[in-house]
Amino acid sequence: MYKKLLLDEGVEYAAALPILSVDLTREYLLTRIEGFSPRAVILFLVPYYAGETENLSRYAASEDYHLYMRGLIDRMTTKLYNLYPEHQFHGFADHSPIDERAAAVRAGLGVLGRNGLLLNPTYGSYVFLGEIFTDLTAESLGFKEEAPLRACEDCGACRRACPTGILRGEGDDCLSAITQKKGSLDGREIALMRKTNTVWGCDLCQTACPYNRNARTTPIAFFHENRTPHLTLELLDAMDDASFSRRAYAWRGRETVRRNLLLLSDT
Repeated sequence: MYKKLLLDEGVEYAAALPILSVDLTREYLLTRIEGFSPRAVILFLVPYYAGETENLSRYAASEDYHLYMRGLIDRMTTKLYNLYPEHQFHGFADHSPIDERAAAVRAGLGVLGRNGLLLNPTYGSYVFLGEIFTDLTAESLGFKEEAPLRACEDCGACRRACPTGILRGEGDDCLSAITQKKGSLDGREIALMRKTNTVWGCDLCQTACPYNRNARTTPIAFFHENRTPHLTLELLDAMDDASFSRRAYAWRGRETVRRNLLLLSDT
């Protein structure tokens, strides 16, 4: 039943695992829920790719995905409570009690890429991971067998494409992390941003990956609406605080984004 509910939301990849099949990395997120003893977790993938971008990561072109994930989890837990009123359901995304990527692989939803991302056969690495914990058994949710923990074919494309070399063991930081740093950037960092024409994030290891060569665009309307595939100072300045707060880069503050845009314009 949960698969049908998720499919109605445009989410076609989902599977359940016993709680013993996942690696708990932030167990406190579960133990602080009073009276809750999870027995299973429903893993699901939310595809977000809605088209190309020019100077920021694809995930940041739409409004902040956390907004969508919160709404989806609220809708799903409400529907599941209505179906199983004697059971509990608690959802997470991003800040999760478990290693989401390893769990998704064990659930049969993809393989683990050498760049650390989950690779799905339909949507590539352009997916967000979410999960709903429940005190229902995994077997009652259709679980039959855990998939092996598998990695990709290791073609090396992501390592070759990495602009900082961190995937090759040569650098100290990912370019995405550099664009999100507060304060001043050094000359090397500025040169990397200018060379790759990025004001926020980095997709180079993803665009090089064969799994993304024919990645399908998302059927979810949220990621097609209110897109900004090319960010400019004019667009940034035109955003009021409410609009800016709905963007993925808002958590770092307007000044960090403005700094990056100025660095790229001063070439």
